[in-house]
Amino acid sequence: MCGIIGIAALLGKTPQRPGLMVYKGLLRLEYRGYDSAGIASISGDRIHVLKGKGKIADLEKKLCLSCIDGLTVIGHTRWATHGAPNDINAHPHTDCSGKIAVVHNGIIQNFRELKQMLVSRGHIFKSETDTEVVPHLVEEFYKKFGNLYEAFKQAIKMLHGSYALVLISTYEPNKLFFAKKDSPLIIGLGEGFNILASDIPALLEYTRRIVTVRDDWIGYVSPTEIHVEDLSTSNIVDWSRYIRIVEWSLEDATRSGFPHFMLKEIHEQPRALKDTFYGIQSDAAVAKAVKLLLEADKIYVTGAGTSYHACFFYSLTSSILAKRIVYHFIASEYPVYTGTAGENDVLIVVSQSGETMDALKALRAFRERGVKTIAVSNVVDSAIPRESDIAIYTRAGPEIGVAATKTFTTQTLVLSWLTISHGEAYGVLLRSEAEELRKWLSMSSELVARVISWNESLARSLAEWLSRKGNAYYLSRGIGVPVAMEGALKLKEIAYIHAEAYPAGESKHGPIALVEEEYPVVFTIPKHEELEKTLLGNIQEMKARGAVIIGVAPEDTILKDQLDYWFKVPSTHWILTPITHTPPQQLLAYHTAVRRGYDPDKPRNLAKTVTVE
Repeated sequence: MCGIIGIAALLGKTPQRPGLMVYKGLLRLEYRGYDSAGIASISGDRIHVLKGKGKIADLEKKLCLSCIDGLTVIGHTRWATHGAPNDINAHPHTDCSGKIAVVHNGIIQNFRELKQMLVSRGHIFKSETDTEVVPHLVEEFYKKFGNLYEAFKQAIKMLHGSYALVLISTYEPNKLFFAKKDSPLIIGLGEGFNILASDIPALLEYTRRIVTVRDDWIGYVSPTEIHVEDLSTSNIVDWSRYIRIVEWSLEDATRSGFPHFMLKEIHEQPRALKDTFYGIQSDAAVAKAVKLLLEADKIYVTGAGTSYHACFFYSLTSSILAKRIVYHFIASEYPVYTGTAGENDVLIVVSQSGETMDALKALRAFRERGVKTIAVSNVVDSAIPRESDIAIYTRAGPEIGVAATKTFTTQTLVLSWLTISHGEAYGVLLRSEAEELRKWLSMSSELVARVISWNESLARSLAEWLSRKGNAYYLSRGIGVPVAMEGALKLKEIAYIHAEAYPAGESKHGPIALVEEEYPVVFTIPKHEELEKTLLGNIQEMKARGAVIIGVAPEDTILKDQLDYWFKVPSTHWILTPITHTPPQQLLAYHTAVRRGYDPDKPRNLAKTVTVE
């Protein structure tokens, strides 16, 4: 959730002042969701802290965050978990002496016990946060050892929970101390400076050479030195083995002339799909994954939010094309399913960030039962791929907007490819049939480009009407249902309009009672003759009660006369439904949110990567 960036630099060795670099890094971490922000630096023999509730731009006007001086600087954006979002609870937090400052992403589960112990030893706390126990713990151990790194290690050993922690201190003013468990953290390698950050966009302007920090790693960076050890084994880590070059450009992580990241990322889908398709063709992990699936007694698939909708679609396509039942479930509900899993089973975990805590906990619970695991993620070397037996990557590039767009369409592309390969290997799909389906997938990029150009104008004009509504239904049948669910989620999360999705056949079993004149009903209509015929009756039920029918349907649909508004998509195979039918619904939600005066990149109460339970 929270965002972290820190820099340790030599004088004159950074492209900009370190304080300005940290400030700009915080701006690039805004997508993670936050309610307060702060920055701290070492200046002489003291730590200078600027922090408060509110948006970074407002705090900049009030406090001039970017003006902070010093060569060792840390910054933070906070999404409240312990204590209200206010100036006092904002990070960074300091110890009693003011010589130690900490920023933290995650949750310290045993902070109450630690705080009680520290208070009994005379420590004075200022905030309600769990984080504040850390600088006080380090302060306490420093009194004992007189060595800051040893004090930091001893403090970390006492923590239970999840954390990405970065600490600075006047005792060793040129170092950033760090520790990581469950929450993301990376090291950016510079010349005469080094950076710690939660995510790549924060440091991409300054370096492309990074090291992804693993769980239980602890250490420090200075302008010219990096020290890493594994706290679980006490072994020194040869971090140079883990260096990789980020292929994203800075332009990939900025708006590039679009008014919002979300709109930019909707328009990036043709490129993202092309890159993902080319990548999946030559990915040796796919063959390994298919082998696991063939040998599995039971197959499970899980994810959260948008990724769960991709999982649902995979479950349906697997039943149809591979003739295998796949148990799909929402990641946070994993305890219901772990008891049914065993050593001969496989779990597929889908996560855009690869750090989603619910999905990570599900993965770990299934692995404890001997289940083999396959990860599908957009972030190389993130936690879920690292802890899985096999990792398959989408290639969507950075997705800054909180509402998932290109990651959903690339996820369903990868999962469709996996289904086709499984069905072919299982012997229920002829090679010619599999090749025909792959040919359709190869056309994803050009088809989505066409879909966006066909439908943006209608989405913009229809949004004016929809923005005045308080409710909407999103309906479909069969393989269209998870796509309808994704469409409804987009309207809810960025336009704040209550939208419910369900199989259209359920209408008469209760939901239709809410339908009245001018009630918006969005139908996802796949290119599937039987489904189209079945949906006709559902559309007529709604029209009879005054509903306004918005269809996302093929250009040759037999239902066009039944639609009040028609988002046209190319006439393709039904397997492309999430790829062709989703962008119009993304555009409709985006333009509706903008029409209602909301920022679609930063929806309230939400964050891009949910790293707490």
